[in-house]
Amino acid sequence: MLQIVQPYDQALIAGIETDDAAALERKLQTARDLFTHRDRWLKPHERVAVLRRLAQLMEARREHFAMQIAREGGKPLADARIEAVRAIDGVRNAADELRTFSGREIPMGLSPASDDRWAFTTREPIGVVAAISAFNHPLNLIVHQIVPAIAAGCPVIVKPAEATPLSCLDLVALVREAGLPEAWCQTLITADTALAERLATDPRIAFLSFIGSARVGWYLHSRLAPGVRSALEHGGAAPAIVDRSADLDALIEPVVKGAFYHAGQVCVSTQRLYVHDVVFEAVAERLVARVAALRTGDPTREDTEVGPLIRGREADRVAAWIEEAVAGGARLAIGGGRLSPTTLEPAVLLDPPAEARISREEVFGPVLALYRYQDLDEAISRANALPTAFQASVFARDIGVALRAADRLDASAVMVNDPTTFRTDWMPFAGRRTSGYGTGGIGYTLRDMTQEKMVVLRRG
Repeated sequence: MLQIVQPYDQALIAGIETDDAAALERKLQTARDLFTHRDRWLKPHERVAVLRRLAQLMEARREHFAMQIAREGGKPLADARIEAVRAIDGVRNAADELRTFSGREIPMGLSPASDDRWAFTTREPIGVVAAISAFNHPLNLIVHQIVPAIAAGCPVIVKPAEATPLSCLDLVALVREAGLPEAWCQTLITADTALAERLATDPRIAFLSFIGSARVGWYLHSRLAPGVRSALEHGGAAPAIVDRSADLDALIEPVVKGAFYHAGQVCVSTQRLYVHDVVFEAVAERLVARVAALRTGDPTREDTEVGPLIRGREADRVAAWIEEAVAGGARLAIGGGRLSPTTLEPAVLLDPPAEARISREEVFGPVLALYRYQDLDEAISRANALPTAFQASVFARDIGVALRAADRLDASAVMVNDPTTFRTDWMPFAGRRTSGYGTGGIGYTLRDMTQEKMVVLRRG
């Protein structure tokens, strides 16, 4: 039995039954048997109808999902509402993708040996999908993992994070209410890491979608059965550069949102802010004033802007990292105090040492570190110095600076005058190096969960 509690005050929300090894075996065999019988595959128009009906059902329960996200995940209610809206739009996006999802013609007749032939490709579902998810977006991440599988025609088994399974369970229930037979979308509820590993590495799995820590993701990737494809979404210590030409008043809101959205528990949360020395003090002063005004506390309140961390041990870890940075010479400009066992005051650190963990590793907490620089290329080099690489930002009114940074920052996406956390669900979303593998985004995942088949017709 899993006990699901509110991160903020540890109040019990629900107790839910867990699956054992026998249940996993039944689910795997059910999914595999379903996929091997092609006459049971759902036609595209049937999948479109399910997805459109699902979006309608989710819309009717939008406020329920928002409050549940706030309660089980600790995300402030205002942001949880945005997550619910995005999730619904993601379902519609998948249905729309199917209208133009197709293969391509392969040129023939380019050599004598290829004369009198016509070739084209189709796209087929890849097979059974295993989806292992994270806690920080308990509805929208699940949408990004199971909805492309449904659209592609792949049976999917999804394991939500043990701390936040309720939104996943509700979504899967709505998937079935929308008309998808149960065997096409099953859940695995467990806190047993060995059982989750067994799901990911079973040879009946054709595609692994994993969102979580790099340590676990790369380990599972190394254990996949031969031929299995995967998509891994990890995290990083996202950098942003503030040029001397930046509009200092305009950048404060996006920087604060990028750093403290969901208490920093986002894979592209702004963690390292490199500020030109000429404007460093002015930026720091403005940021501290804005952070001081942030409303931190119970995520179910309408006015809360920053909520708790998911576990007390995570708050302990983040507090220890702040203390280490200060002991190494950083100045704590604001925050870092404990408001509850899981809730920290949003913190701003000035000039942490390069060897501090806050400068080297993903903090996944409400901490923003500011570093001085004088030369743009120096800032870019420092921003690129870590083994992680995901999204980055540059704030500048000088177009030359903005374009140089966009060209030279090692990132899958560079935002100009926008936070590192900016994302739409139809755009590519991918970590580089240790930050991930493959490309997320509804349409991109849909393509990854299919495979091309070529058909060659010979005349005569």
